[in-house]
Amino acid sequence: MKTFKLISLDIVEEKHDDITQRRIKLQDGLIINREDDHGRWVVEAYVDESYRDFFETMRENEEEIIIQVKITKQSNRPATFMVKPIDVNKIGGRMNVIFMGTIVDRHQEQVERVLKQLMDEGFQGEDLLEEFKKRGQESKA
Repeated sequence: MKTFKLISLDIVEEKHDDITQRRIKLQDGLIINREDDHGRWVVEAYVDESYRDFFETMRENEEEIIIQVKITKQSNRPATFMVKPIDVNKIGGRMNVIFMGTIVDRHQEQVERVLKQLMDEGFQGEDLLEEFKKRGQESKA
């Protein structure tokens, strides 16, 4: 297992066909790569107790949510995870929320988006493969 400092936490929400990010003000936090066979990560956010109802409702409904986190330092690119809140604990005047889930591979998403675009443009078979390679080389140049 590897443990890292959690720097920021955003909940990605979809409301009325709009996608928004809700910034959660952290008191502290950590993220653990469990390095298990399922590629699961544990995210622990130590936050103000004013978030209790928000996270309790999510946990009770067993909602799977998308979060974006920054790890180790603010200048790092955000990592995206698909998680479920698995526990909420009161600690003094604050609380912690524990999420478990998997990291979303953004590179894979980009590849799938390019392939879909090419298929929508009518490319098939060998032509699809050649155009995919060509555009991949263009994006590296």
